Amino acid sequence: MKKLSSILALSILGLVLLVTTGCSSSAKSEGKPEKIRLDYAYYSPTSLVLKKFGFLEDEFKDDGIKIEWTLSQGSNKALEFLNSNSVDFGSAAGAATLISKAKGAPIKNVYIANKPEWTALVTTADSKVKSVKDLKGKKVAATLGTDPYIFLLRALDKEGVSVDDVEIVNLQHSDGATSLTNGSVDAWAGLDPHMARLEIESGAELFYRNPDFNTYGFLNVREDFAEKHPEYVERVIKAYEKARQWVLDNPEEAVKLLAEEASIPEDVARIQLERNDFSEPLPGDVQKEALVEAGKILQESDVIDSGADLEELTSKLIDPSFAKEAIEGK
Repeated sequence: MKKLSSILALSILGLVLLVTTGCSSSAKSEGKPEKIRLDYAYYSPTSLVLKKFGFLEDEFKDDGIKIEWTLSQGSNKALEFLNSNSVDFGSAAGAATLISKAKGAPIKNVYIANKPEWTALVTTADSKVKSVKDLKGKKVAATLGTDPYIFLLRALDKEGVSVDDVEIVNLQHSDGATSLTNGSVDAWAGLDPHMARLEIESGAELFYRNPDFNTYGFLNVREDFAEKHPEYVERVIKAYEKARQWVLDNPEEAVKLLAEEASIPEDVARIQLERNDFSEPLPGDVQKEALVEAGKILQESDVIDSGADLEELTSKLIDPSFAKEAIEGK
């Protein structure tokens, strides 16, 4: 009986260790993936660096793992790719990621690519729109489900303007910029680099700015990939870290790279990069707090279900363990 109890105790201990190991971000992967699919985006400079210099291809060359790249034109597209299992990793704004998670997308945030001021409310140099209150009865272009759209909602709320008093025209970012310049809309919830380009080319004015309303640049991963291949998530993050450090060490070269990859003038690329902070790659409480505040506005606007527990939702979404393991070895 004593021997049986000892065997049972050892079995339970082994099971506990197995479960604990399986839950850790440093757990062994279930084999290796045949390929790793990622997006790249002009609003995510580090993704451009990764793709340009082949850091991931070098990292996984000896493993025989193929790297596939897909261009995301906006956070909404990146999240569509993730939700449809078209990519394993996708770049998106934090608030847009929260919306997707609230709708059941099987994703988690594992890394902060940048802290941007990549959106503001924009109008033409000769416009009579000078404040958010002037938007009553006006048309405003915005890409639904992206940070500029959420920025617009928060700006309207802060300035006491009902969303029902504004006609929001759903356009992709580049089309929104074009519609502003040709007069099809009165204002635009802009996104860099398009926003910086209009400032330089046409004297467009950023008539409402609030950096605190910009949520972070998230690197998201599909949950099934993270569960099956935790080691590879960490290795992808290490490659992102290499790209982030390159941007910090080579600011002028980064400007040239962004200009080349996005086919924009260097002065536009310089403005875009100046509005990005690459100093804090670890996700955590700061990002959770930012998303909760954005989530409250999204609930008021019926974008996120009013009954959703934002604290719980952000805790399920943001997982710092992979980045801590990759960056700090913790």
